[in-house]
Amino acid sequence: MTENKNYQNPDVQEPENDELEIDWMEILRKIIAIRKTLYKAAGVGLVLGIIIALSIPKQYTVTVTLSPEMGGDKSSGGLASLASSFLGGGANSNSSDALNVALAPDIVASTPFVLELFDTHIQTLDGNIDTTLVAYLDEQKGPWWSYIKAVPNMAIEAIKSLFTEKADTIAILNPFQLTEKEYLKVEGLRKAVTAEVDKKTAMTTVTVTLQDPKVTAMVADSVVGKLQQYIIDYRIKKAKEDCAYLEELYKERQQEYYQAQSKYAHYFDTNRNIAFQSVRAEQERLQNDMNLAYQVYSQVAQQLQVARAKIQEEKPVFAVVEPATIPLQPSGTSRKVILVGVVFFVVCVTGMWKLFGLRYWQLLKKNKQ
Repeated sequence: MTENKNYQNPDVQEPENDELEIDWMEILRKIIAIRKTLYKAAGVGLVLGIIIALSIPKQYTVTVTLSPEMGGDKSSGGLASLASSFLGGGANSNSSDALNVALAPDIVASTPFVLELFDTHIQTLDGNIDTTLVAYLDEQKGPWWSYIKAVPNMAIEAIKSLFTEKADTIAILNPFQLTEKEYLKVEGLRKAVTAEVDKKTAMTTVTVTLQDPKVTAMVADSVVGKLQQYIIDYRIKKAKEDCAYLEELYKERQQEYYQAQSKYAHYFDTNRNIAFQSVRAEQERLQNDMNLAYQVYSQVAQQLQVARAKIQEEKPVFAVVEPATIPLQPSGTSRKVILVGVVFFVVCVTGMWKLFGLRYWQLLKKNKQ
């Protein structure tokens, strides 16, 4: 009888080799062995971190918070209720308005709105620059590597300038067709100026980040003012159109009433002592025309007064919870954090290369040979 050599006792199991055992003491000994290399890497990282930290210009951030003034039902016709339906309702509003506070981020990021900011008058904190925002954008500094990236474009522009004549006329910004330089400024300002809306509270937060604290505060204040005016102009646009139409209609009906009144008075004075029935009939007809013209004229006058009052009622109400103020401290990642981060990154990369990468690189070179 032959014995099955492949038979294994089910009670006897092979030891599991799936778990990876890490010898931390061995790794620690290797790290101690390459400590001098890590010290050198830390020194290199320190120098590199200082260069990077000093190359990144300081940024200042100003945040302005707007809140709509809540009111009752819009049907009440009050100013607060209109503002609430336009601004405070958020996503829950049943208003038929095509524009509400939820669109504030899109308004601020739109090209026409950004182009309107170009003419904003600004002044730096030290007073050395007093100009428009579009001119100040050329004065902002960038890290040294941004200039290296811009060298090819600068060379291309220089070559183009040799074959094109410079125009002496002042260029007018055209939102439909922007030049490359204008487009880059619009994109940069669009990133620097943002708006967010809290759907629950309808609070609108406008944030501006630039390199000078006073310029940042002035631009933030201008953005808030233009945003408020943009929304107000939209809200009262229909009311103004209705009012303008009623103004024209009022003048026409007034002229018709004056003409009917003049005809009646002239006919009455001319035929005052005549007792013919035909004269009385014509006089009565002219009087009815005058009364009808007066009724229409009076109704249009009342509608005109209502339209004029509606312009004021349609204006939304804003409450600036947090106004624009000049920041005292720069925003963003501090230079100390950048320095520590670069040193840590260089040391970690060097250590990983010495402990693992170099070994696998040598094995790869042997396999190729």
